[in-house]
Amino acid sequence: MTSTTTRQGDGTIIVSPTNESLQSGTIIICHGLGDTAEGFVDVAEQFASALPHIKFILPTAPTQKVTMNMGMAMPSWYDIVGLDKRSNEYCAGIEESRAKITQLLEEEHTTLGVPYDRMALAGFSQGGALSLYTGMQLPNNNNKLGGVVLMSGYLPHESGFTITPGLEDTPIFHGHGQLDPLVRMEAAIESQHVVQTKGATNYQLKTYSGLAHSVNPQELQDVLSFLKSILPPMTEFNVKLKDPAEMSIKELKVAIGKAGLGRQAIGLMEKREFVELLQGHREGKL
Repeated sequence: MTSTTTRQGDGTIIVSPTNESLQSGTIIICHGLGDTAEGFVDVAEQFASALPHIKFILPTAPTQKVTMNMGMAMPSWYDIVGLDKRSNEYCAGIEESRAKITQLLEEEHTTLGVPYDRMALAGFSQGGALSLYTGMQLPNNNNKLGGVVLMSGYLPHESGFTITPGLEDTPIFHGHGQLDPLVRMEAAIESQHVVQTKGATNYQLKTYSGLAHSVNPQELQDVLSFLKSILPPMTEFNVKLKDPAEMSIKELKVAIGKAGLGRQAIGLMEKREFVELLQGHREGKL
């Protein structure tokens, strides 16, 4: 098995190379309205088999009331008032979610040394909208991503969207169903037009006949091809991992869990034993 899937208490799911030292890139996938990270874990695992050097992070949105759905509480990256262009300006909570995704990127960069151009944001529907809104507005041109993916997405809160100078040529792939009754084709075309008007120079919109508000195998294959093109294998860079001997027992247990070594750790008591297990795994001896 080349990848390991772990679930965290806050609803985040991580699909990462079983040998963590092989990671040379990161992709964050944001789910759609009313869904959770579980909704796209199968896709992440499918992509991981073709991109064994990539770590996938799937966060779950906070639960909050959604005006469009009669005020019902559900996982949502921000409030949605309606589907028309005017209503799309009212996105309460979007800046908080943008900050959360920005923080995840920063953590990958500062703790593991992953360069921003070795990371990408992707998402479906509301999650795709958040990916676009966040990815093109990162703090400065040193934060330019490898790319952004929208599936059935759109540009939210147009009046609050400004592309950070230096990020204009960030590659964007936008896949959209021609029969989408929720985020209509007109919204996809308008989103591309507005983002390009604001300075984007590399925005690809590809449509799929017969597809409604969903994804299909062809779109997923196109997304995978895009991800392969922007985050190819890179042998000259791999993440910087903390030496197991310098880890605390808590850190060792977390790392062992992420590596899928939980069963092999049963019965271990001494820190030395945990260190040897993790080192053996990283050196390919297990």
